[in-house]
Amino acid sequence: MSTQQRFSNTDTGDKPADPYTLANIDTEATLEQKIEDLSKFMTSSKYGMMTTRDSETGKLVSRAMGLAAKESGGVDLLFHTNTESHKTTELNSDPHANISFLNSFGEWASISGVCEILTDRATVKKYYSPTLRAWLGDLGDGVHDGSENDPRIGIIRVKMVTATYSISTKGIVGQVVEVAQGSVTGKPAHVNKLREISEADVQTWRSSH
Repeated sequence: MSTQQRFSNTDTGDKPADPYTLANIDTEATLEQKIEDLSKFMTSSKYGMMTTRDSETGKLVSRAMGLAAKESGGVDLLFHTNTESHKTTELNSDPHANISFLNSFGEWASISGVCEILTDRATVKKYYSPTLRAWLGDLGDGVHDGSENDPRIGIIRVKMVTATYSISTKGIVGQVVEVAQGSVTGKPAHVNKLREISEADVQTWRSSH
């Protein structure tokens, strides 16, 4: 007898097994609208969680990262990094990463991408911020001082492959009402616009930006 766990053993017939997604998925937004709304959301969120794979254990690791800039019309994300940090080693081993954003309204975004680490001084100086000194420190040797010339400073460019995100269609009060009604009636709450950006979408957008 098989002891494999099954996560769904219910025949829902012609009813959707995941009515929440069906109620909130947005199929009407144009590619431009989807990209621009996602870009605005990431900018307003500012900080995201970058998930990489540990090169020694294979475990997934996440850390908060401040969004430094965007390229290619908003689909490529740039983050500052200390090139001597562990995440650099992880990305050298496996360049695939996920960047996730979340705000207090329950809006969120998940970006799947492939990373490259840029260390050329022109790029570093272009996106340099004096606040980096607070994170790298001044080692007092006249070289590793947290300035734009500090060789430890690099840029992680995350080239988007796909993205999924959810933005709110109602205010807090409206969301509470929708959830309350759903709790009573069993009707899925319509509180978000769930949007998906495919790999083909990203390629189309990048080709013109």
